[in-house]
Amino acid sequence: MSDQPSRMPAASGHNALQRAEPTLPADWYFDPEIHRREIETVWRRNWLYVCRSSELADPLSYRTFELGDQNIVLLRAGDGDLRAYHNACRHRGSILCPEKSGRLKSKLITCPYHQWSYACDDGRLASTTSFAEPDGFDKADYPLFPVSVAEWRGCVLVNLDAKAVWDPETAFQRPPDNFVNFPLEDMIVGHTWQKVMACNWKTFWENFNECLHCPAVHPELSELVPLFSRRIINTKDVPDWPEHADKSDPKYRGGLRAGAETWSSDGDAQGRTIASLTAEDLARGHTYASAWPGFFLGGYPDHVRIVRLNPLGPEKTELIAEWLFPPETLADTAYDMSKVVDFGVLVMEQDAGACELNQRGLHAAPFDQGVLMPEEYLLKRFQDWLRGEIG
Repeated sequence: MSDQPSRMPAASGHNALQRAEPTLPADWYFDPEIHRREIETVWRRNWLYVCRSSELADPLSYRTFELGDQNIVLLRAGDGDLRAYHNACRHRGSILCPEKSGRLKSKLITCPYHQWSYACDDGRLASTTSFAEPDGFDKADYPLFPVSVAEWRGCVLVNLDAKAVWDPETAFQRPPDNFVNFPLEDMIVGHTWQKVMACNWKTFWENFNECLHCPAVHPELSELVPLFSRRIINTKDVPDWPEHADKSDPKYRGGLRAGAETWSSDGDAQGRTIASLTAEDLARGHTYASAWPGFFLGGYPDHVRIVRLNPLGPEKTELIAEWLFPPETLADTAYDMSKVVDFGVLVMEQDAGACELNQRGLHAAPFDQGVLMPEEYLLKRFQDWLRGEIG
């Protein structure tokens, strides 16, 4: 007789790995050389969310961002379009815009070191401060290094590949189809939260893509989203899912617990569900879109949360979350935003703690790599994507 546990035959459509799969090697989560390769490939060739368009509404306004080991300046040019450049002077490499945000005094970006000036509209070198230009020097050869930039539904995204072309059909691994009825373009950032986690950026994404940890790590969330209490993220993540397909209990059909309307400390949307959402959107309770490696969107009946990552080192990752609300919700003095924000922060703090524990354990000398279980099919997809990205 086999000593293996018996298994129920999986129904058609069951989401699961069919065999044990090896994880990425453990040193991929802390080796400086692997991190360098990922920065040069993954993080410099994919679209990264940086801010909302409304933060650069005024002509000549700018913001600077650290993206991995690169610093960029993003600005609203004189023609009204966004431009992005590496924040480095072509003379000897000085930072051009040392402040995090501001507004240019003219249509020129002037280096604070030696006052070389560049046209903000196209990055061309407009002038130097030398008494004469030497033989063989042509200003046309020294424009700013461009960065690709796109605006999508009120979001600003950049790609350090200057030749990249924005295409939401390929930028998202988990497409934003369920956000069609969210008024993203008009929503306003009501709160921003930031945290530096002592873990590799991949550790965060792997945690995000499974719920085996949910009952132990997220008791409050598992109570709000009963499906999570079963350690799954989709109704089809168990072999016998058809037997529960007709059940109305959210523990089996998904969605929020009975009586709850949104992700908040008490599940109450305070009468501020987004007017443009359909009954189906509201019943769903929460929905997501992901664009590896840099960000995801979470949509809820009264708000949207955008979370972006920034790799600060092999074992250090910055997490930045923004909560977006319709203008009328923010104008309602009776609406208590803290119920939404505090619950979201609780969940992310719990995730961060779990990721940091995971990161520390990866250093065990005998631990070469782990194993993926059937429910971790999204981790396999993520890890295969990463292998392809870094070649």
